[in-house]
Amino acid sequence: MSITKNFLKSRAACKVKFSLSPDEVQGAAEVFLVGDFNDWSDTSHPMKKQKDGSFNLEIELPQGQDYKFRYRTGDNIWLNDANADAYVPCAYASADNFLVKV
Repeated sequence: MSITKNFLKSRAACKVKFSLSPDEVQGAAEVFLVGDFNDWSDTSHPMKKQKDGSFNLEIELPQGQDYKFRYRTGDNIWLNDANADAYVPCAYASADNFLVKV
């Protein structure tokens, strides 16, 4: 898992790339990025499957905010990202991922 942040100079936004390796998704056919930036919609941000079985997605987020997120596979398995900036408790799961101050 990896998260790459690219802060834009032209405006107060950050392009954030989320990546998952084939081992991390354990053969999933589809993976979705789910978080407070999309009202926790578990289908609005499908990640792109690569030829090697990895998944990635780049989205643009406004700077100066904190964002919570997780990944959901098509098999309804929820994954945390080991490279999240922090973790916060969640009433529905053991922990949400937390991407701080982009």
